[in-house]
Amino acid sequence: MNVKLIRVVTGEEVVAEVVSETDDTITIKNGLVVLPTGQNVGFAPWATVISKDDPEITMSRNHVIYVVEVQDDVASKYKEMCDNIITPAEKKLIL
Repeated sequence: MNVKLIRVVTGEEVVAEVVSETDDTITIKNGLVVLPTGQNVGFAPWATVISKDDPEITMSRNHVIYVVEVQDDVASKYKEMCDNIITPAEKKLIL
């Protein structure tokens, strides 16, 4: 898993798994926005209404200020959070 911190032009810092990069685009999945909370940070889903069937987001490099490595403890926490994401089965009506 290639976990990076991405700063976008809107000012958001997003921790995400980088799926691919080109000179013009960067594709990520499981993006979490970094939320400062005093002396610590928290995380919240970045793109909350994207399709669960196609969770990847491709951004233009024009909208990215920088992409950097994250601290080891942040990468570990990210992996732990993403590995524990369980999508409940769709409820079905039985007739």
